[in-house]
Amino acid sequence: MKIIGIIGSLDEQKSYNEQLLNFIRTHFSSMFDLEIVDISQFPLFDPHNDITSTSEMKAHLSKLSGADGVIISTGEHSRSIPPVLKSYLEWVSYQVHPLENKPLMVIGASYLDQGTSSSQLHLRQVLEAPEVGAYVFPGNEFLLGEAREAFDDEGNLKDEATVKVLKGFLKKFQRFVRIINEVEAGDPEDEDLEATGTIATTIDVDKNSDHWVEEATEKVNPAQGDDYVLLDHGILTVNQISELLNSMPFEVTFADENNQFLYYNYNTPTEAMFAKRKPSQVGNPLATCHPPRARENVKKVVHLLRSGKTDCFRMPVPTHGPDKYVVHSYQRITDKDGNYRGINEYVMDLMPTINWYLKQTGQELIGGQPDAATSATAKERQDSNMTVETANPTDADTSASASIESTSETDADTGASQS
Repeated sequence: MKIIGIIGSLDEQKSYNEQLLNFIRTHFSSMFDLEIVDISQFPLFDPHNDITSTSEMKAHLSKLSGADGVIISTGEHSRSIPPVLKSYLEWVSYQVHPLENKPLMVIGASYLDQGTSSSQLHLRQVLEAPEVGAYVFPGNEFLLGEAREAFDDEGNLKDEATVKVLKGFLKKFQRFVRIINEVEAGDPEDEDLEATGTIATTIDVDKNSDHWVEEATEKVNPAQGDDYVLLDHGILTVNQISELLNSMPFEVTFADENNQFLYYNYNTPTEAMFAKRKPSQVGNPLATCHPPRARENVKKVVHLLRSGKTDCFRMPVPTHGPDKYVVHSYQRITDKDGNYRGINEYVMDLMPTINWYLKQTGQELIGGQPDAATSATAKERQDSNMTVETANPTDADTSASASIESTSETDADTGASQS
């Protein structure tokens, strides 16, 4: 579990709220991974000088979006929250809303014995405002008063009873985070693989037509040939974009957020592709691209990416022979504001790259060539005389298993069988 800890007070010499978050990070590391963020880097809120599109703020917003939950440790100034925290909350509720529907816990430390009780009450009101929209952890207030005396020289809380109370609150918050995220993530069964809805970019053409591209072209008259296209970091013609994509040493497929298959790079004949695609499939809903028995797997993969549980799901496919290590990768696509826009699926045999690397460096794989299904070498399998079973596919970036059953002739979009 990934939690972002926000230091809600500003003290150049010693912030007791920073000490409190550091204590939580070290003392309760078995519960979750806590990354502490200093918000003093952001200027005072000024709507006439918007910083939400700066690289620093974008990086911060990405952290918040990827976190399972947030803990804010606030100080107290005149029975309210510190100016640095109020300014920060204005920034994250002005043009962007990364705390919306995010489980959030409020704690605090102060010099006085009341322990930020007034500021926590005020902070909860701010966080529950429609512009912020956080799910604030209810009914649990951790108020660390007389903070000067609360920590020892090593930064640990001295009082064991206080540590016990804090531990109890954090355990409850941990459960709260899981429950909220499960509710917000929805159910894979809700994925509409028939693409019955429409989005802003949907072209009003029969999605199951074998001639979707030609019919869609008549409908919208898209740029083509040597027409120029302005990209975010350059200008290319349509032909140059196609030539660039077709030059990629892997197979690329794009499906939009409406679950409609819209593109693949045609650099290999269909019969020679790892994930066999053909022109008549373009425009189809994902349900049409897959046999009925594979659709549950399709829903699980799409849901993982749509919900943001992972940015990239990877699955090795063992059906292409012992001399290959083919991996299907499914990359979550978002717009500049982090909204889900679809899937970039790319398929690649890694063995040519691995062999090139080994040749260049003079290294070698210990035990021989790896098997695509298990990463075990052929010699290891022979020595152990074991039956190889493909494990649940695991995302290489998050180690989160999707519990998706592996089948033969794996499909490009989902790791599901086409046969």
